[in-house]
Amino acid sequence: MSIRMVGFDADDTLWRSQDYFDEAQAAYEAIMGEYLDLQRQEVQAHLLQIERQNVGLYGYGAKGMTLSMLQAAVEITQDRISARDIHRILELGRGLLTHPVELLDGIEDAVRALGTRHDLVLITKGDLFHQEAKVRQATLTPQFQRIEIVSEKDTSTYSRLLREFEVEPSEFLMIGNSLKSDILPVVELGGWGVHVPYHSTWALEHAEAPRGEAASRLRVVSDASGLVAAVDALVELAQAATS
Repeated sequence: MSIRMVGFDADDTLWRSQDYFDEAQAAYEAIMGEYLDLQRQEVQAHLLQIERQNVGLYGYGAKGMTLSMLQAAVEITQDRISARDIHRILELGRGLLTHPVELLDGIEDAVRALGTRHDLVLITKGDLFHQEAKVRQATLTPQFQRIEIVSEKDTSTYSRLLREFEVEPSEFLMIGNSLKSDILPVVELGGWGVHVPYHSTWALEHAEAPRGEAASRLRVVSDASGLVAAVDALVELAQAATS
């Protein structure tokens, strides 16, 4: 038995995403700086706390961040924020929803090469409308046999998807930038993972790397140019484990 199917994350694996969120947060902090001392009030920590509280209600993505920024702004300014600045924050959210889809360097070649050897699926989480819009714009999506947009990426979600794909965890490999969402749940189920860290990661996506036997089923590459070799190495390991 070997690896039959390779899954790809989308945001910050196929195309840029977190950069836009970082830019929106910096602009939000600049607005808050008109009301208070940013260092004293710990604006970043306050917004992250609100996002952590709200993710179970609003989910992931631009709309959830926008609602969290609005709530945080009202709270931290003690209701002093103006209607004009509420509108400015709403425009930050609109910008997050309308940014262009920009593929990462080398990812198109890597996806096409892996598609000649494995069935490919795209598994991404976030706001359904926003993710569907990005998928429509992306030139790569025809390379994938299935595209799944989910509200969370955890072991229960991956278990359900693998049953639908009719693939055992040991036959599945996931590629992504988030250890927490893309790699750890799949490895925990007995699958394989290739971690491609992005230069910026949302704080709520941080996680510790697996240890012990689970770590042997993981490879880390710096960018898309290393994906094919990393997948090939794990395919050999999977074949050796079942021979």
